Amino acid sequence: MRKVNRRLFLLGGAATAAAVGTLGASGLRAVAAPPFPYPFRLGVASGDPTPGGVVLWTRLAPSPLNSDGLGGMGSANVDVEWQLSTTDTFTTLVRSGVFTATQAAAHSVHIELDGLTPGAQYFYRFRAGGYISPVGRTRTAPDPGAAVSSLTILTASCASYPAGYYTAYRRMAEENAGLILHLGDYIYESGSADVRAHSPASEIMSLANYRVRHAQYKTDLDLQAAHASAPWMVVWDDHEVENNYAGLIQQDPADGVNFRARRANAYKAYWENMPLRASSLPVAENMQLYRRFSWGNLATFHMLDTRQYRSDQCAAGNTTCVNSATRSITGATQEAWLLDGMAASPATWEIIGQQVFFAARNTSTDSWDGYKASRSRIQQAWVDRGIANPVVLTGDVHAAWASDLKLNYSSTTSPRVGVEFVTTSIGSGGDGSEGGGVNPDSANPHIKFHNSRRGYTRITLTPAQVRADFRRLAYIRTPGAPVSTVASYVSAAGSPGLVKV
Repeated sequence: MRKVNRRLFLLGGAATAAAVGTLGASGLRAVAAPPFPYPFRLGVASGDPTPGGVVLWTRLAPSPLNSDGLGGMGSANVDVEWQLSTTDTFTTLVRSGVFTATQAAAHSVHIELDGLTPGAQYFYRFRAGGYISPVGRTRTAPDPGAAVSSLTILTASCASYPAGYYTAYRRMAEENAGLILHLGDYIYESGSADVRAHSPASEIMSLANYRVRHAQYKTDLDLQAAHASAPWMVVWDDHEVENNYAGLIQQDPADGVNFRARRANAYKAYWENMPLRASSLPVAENMQLYRRFSWGNLATFHMLDTRQYRSDQCAAGNTTCVNSATRSITGATQEAWLLDGMAASPATWEIIGQQVFFAARNTSTDSWDGYKASRSRIQQAWVDRGIANPVVLTGDVHAAWASDLKLNYSSTTSPRVGVEFVTTSIGSGGDGSEGGGVNPDSANPHIKFHNSRRGYTRITLTPAQVRADFRRLAYIRTPGAPVSTVASYVSAAGSPGLVKV
């Protein structure tokens, strides 16, 4: 990244020099002032790779924290040039074009490309106002059915900005992964301050507030590095809107907030600031976020939305509620979409990217434990349909966990029908602790591992096995922590069950 950034600095100077006009009578070259200051302060990103396709993203914001949420841009449309190359020198362009960024979308840029070489690596950048952006690296997915020998995925979640520094994102960028999955709580809505302070300083409600909060997070250079290192697939959890909301039900209905309007504001800002396709563009307070991606014959990714369609959470201890067959965490339409897609997939691994703890742990009705009928239906259906290798990737709980998935969690003899890897938080919870370890929960013997430090999870898929390396940082309240692997687990294709390695 240092080499690329130095080159970009030089190219940026060249781009600015290109605005120089003709020589005046004095013999000095008259320089046309740029229309705005350097606008790429939020970095670049890519996402949602398809066979021969990918989304490229940036957002123009010379003053990212301006309270109006518009990032220091005026009301005028701005033409943004984009370039795609097979090398980071951009000596030969594969594609290029111009996108018109508008105030209505906070001058965000979403370039949807297709017709590229499947399974190929590319580099991209943007130009606007005489300036040039950082370079990002991305890749397209392989053709469906194409033989793929391996894929390295990183999973991340829960990146509270005030809780500490984003060293985990920097270490993710250094992994050179093929794909990054962000599993929710990309931002937090609160007005908290600890190691760092949130901007705005109070809890966010308006569209301007949510735009500023997203911008603040993206000004972090470690997060920018992670975005520039690989394509991302993103889904949200609750804090992108409000803690523990369910559908259109807010956490505290007595607080007098128009929650429909608040959710619309949050969803619009989320789309503007993520490398998402136009098919996910919100309509009022609704947004199509669950979606599916193939990766050759190796994996199919089913990215879920367990917030927008869920029934309201049950009160703690209300077993009648949590066992009710009429309640759902996904909604009936998404549940059918998931199961039909898993059954039709020709891939070895069915990867379910989602938000909250899936295996039984009986601690929170905000997780799948609060929607037991949903979990039972989905697990039984994938067994009935002969789906051999489900892998659930989860965030939310600010700790790393590894669990076997079972049809009956209260029976030690119930067959294992899949595995779950929960990634710890990027920032939420501060430095954390070494709590947990192997077999940490005697009441739930299907849970094999737990650790409460910050970090991320590295998932390696091959035709023979899935491997999870739980990557840990000892501290985040000061920057620069090294990363290490605290534990690794594998599960063999065709024989679900965790084995420590």
